[in-house]
Parts: sequence; structure tokens; C-alpha cells
Amino acid sequence: MDPKAPKLIEQWPTLAGQLRAALIRAGEAELATQVDDLRALKMCACGDDFCQSFYTQPPPDGSYPPDKHRNWYPEADDPGPGWDGYLILDVVDGRIAFVEILDRPPLD
Repeated sequence: MDPKAPKLIEQWPTLAGQLRAALIRAGEAELATQVDDLRALKMCACGDDFCQSFYTQPPPDGSYPPDKHRNWYPEADDPGPGWDGYLILDVVDGRIAFVEILDRPPLD
């Protein structure tokens, strides 16, 4: 982990609060406790103007191991992450590894 990478809570406090609240509503207390320590290590390089996704762990070489990876996203009946776009987390070995943010106003 790069200690120089900005903490999510310091760089984008509103986003951190929205992420934490969505995880708590979903009963993902273990993931919610990780939010204050997440660091934005590397922004997604896809180039799409609607994408503001970032890695919180070093990117994988290829794909994540299927037996250690799961996706998390708000359930259909949840009010969502706090914006009209999409929030999807890659969780690897119980740790948030990638935060996918699509169609959201600029991170704050």
C-alpha cells in the first residue's frame, strides 16, 4: 500500500460518506469499516468521461482469482449510493480492491 496515496475520506469526504452509508444499509459492516482507510492508489485508465473508478489495492495482473473475488453493489430496493449513477465494488479476500463509479457528478 502506498502511504502517499490520498485517503478517500480526505480527498473525497462526501463520496466516502455515501459509500459507508450504502454498505451499512446493506449489512456490510466489515466493508464499511474499511472506508476510512481506503486510499485511491490508481485511477481507472479506460478514458470514458462517465467513469471515475479507482483502485484501492494494486491492480491485478490479469483478472482477480474467482474463488477470492466478489462484486458488491447496492440492492435494487436500496436508495443507492447517493447519486443516480452506479457503484460497484470489487472485493478480494474480504478487502475492497476497486471502486467502480459511473455516471456520477465529479467526486467530492
